[in-house]
Amino acid sequence: MQPFFEHDNLSLYCGDLREVLPTLPEALVDFVVTDPPYGLSFMEKDWDHEVPGPEYWRAIARVCKPGALLLAFGGTRTYHRLTCAIEDAGWEIRDCLMWLYGQGMPKCGDIGKLIDKSKGAEREVIGDKLDRPGYHLHEGKGNGCYGGGNGLHAPGTDARLRAAQITAPATPEAVRWTGWAMALKPAWEPIVLAMKPLDGTIAHNALTWGVAGMNIDACRIGSDDFISQCDQSDHTAKSKGEHGDSCAQITRPTRQLGRWPANVLLDEDAAVRLDSQTGTLTSGTNCVRTKSSDGYHGRIGKAGDVQVSYGDSGGASRFFYCGKATVRDRGPNNDHPTVKPVKLMEYLLTLLSTPDGGVILDPFAGSGTTLLAAKRLSRQCIGVELTQHNCKIARGRLHVA
Repeated sequence: MQPFFEHDNLSLYCGDLREVLPTLPEALVDFVVTDPPYGLSFMEKDWDHEVPGPEYWRAIARVCKPGALLLAFGGTRTYHRLTCAIEDAGWEIRDCLMWLYGQGMPKCGDIGKLIDKSKGAEREVIGDKLDRPGYHLHEGKGNGCYGGGNGLHAPGTDARLRAAQITAPATPEAVRWTGWAMALKPAWEPIVLAMKPLDGTIAHNALTWGVAGMNIDACRIGSDDFISQCDQSDHTAKSKGEHGDSCAQITRPTRQLGRWPANVLLDEDAAVRLDSQTGTLTSGTNCVRTKSSDGYHGRIGKAGDVQVSYGDSGGASRFFYCGKATVRDRGPNNDHPTVKPVKLMEYLLTLLSTPDGGVILDPFAGSGTTLLAAKRLSRQCIGVELTQHNCKIARGRLHVA
């Protein structure tokens, strides 16, 4: 099957992944990062009517190397179906990441309004919510996260103006039920982390297939001071390749490594909200951890102890990855309703990358955010997208002729 487009190390196929992936070689892919349909019939989109079943994830597993990792976004109401489908296809579930964001909008109506509507009662307009967070008329405004988008999703300016109106209850029953609704504000999405079964041990899989685990040091929180030059110093390891001495791509940090990456990811707004709750925190100094019969305890260290201290201060958000979601993430003429921040996808691609970068697969490519992140990181990426409409959007975002 010919790709919809190929450009540098990027290729995008247009079609059903169950038909596209069998045309690709087995064990081609090193890891998968994708945002499949959540099965919510979001905005009444046909493609979102169900969660992809096990047959999709089996087709994905076929083109992956043993030990390949998979990150797949899910919806809070249907995450269990996604996880079970992936597990039923033979993948091992390893963890659940949480992406927290600040700009979510509840998708439900006030029950008082619904009662008035059912009775055919006319409600008096007493104001509007325009210019409040999430209520604006400018196309493309917002951070592009699920639950963000344009703030007012109703099509057309008139419909969005009506959606922003503040109205008064028209019946006694509506007065009683005003302020009741059927949903909470969405502020996080689960991301399932799964692994294709290993070929033997982790060490054997790493040496045989070049795939094993996550690139932890590249994603440590709050540390970017690494030796980048290949030299003869104590900071750089040497190894012998097939052509003799060569500099192994192993660098040691020049200072204390940053914090171990967590399974919680924040966007800028969520970080601000978290910090406003926690205030300024200061990392402890000279604190070590010692094991006793009843668990781990912190104590003041003495000479010779290994010290664990970051010596920094700030809000609690500094313990987690924080990628700012920007208006530019969506790009022009992109009407896809669930665009993810490019910085978030760059982080996830880095987290799963192999020592040589690896071949990335996004089997639910949407408007091409994973491909765009791969392009910025100079990585090889294969995308599969069902609709030509979204393929054209992706091609435009990647500036491919």
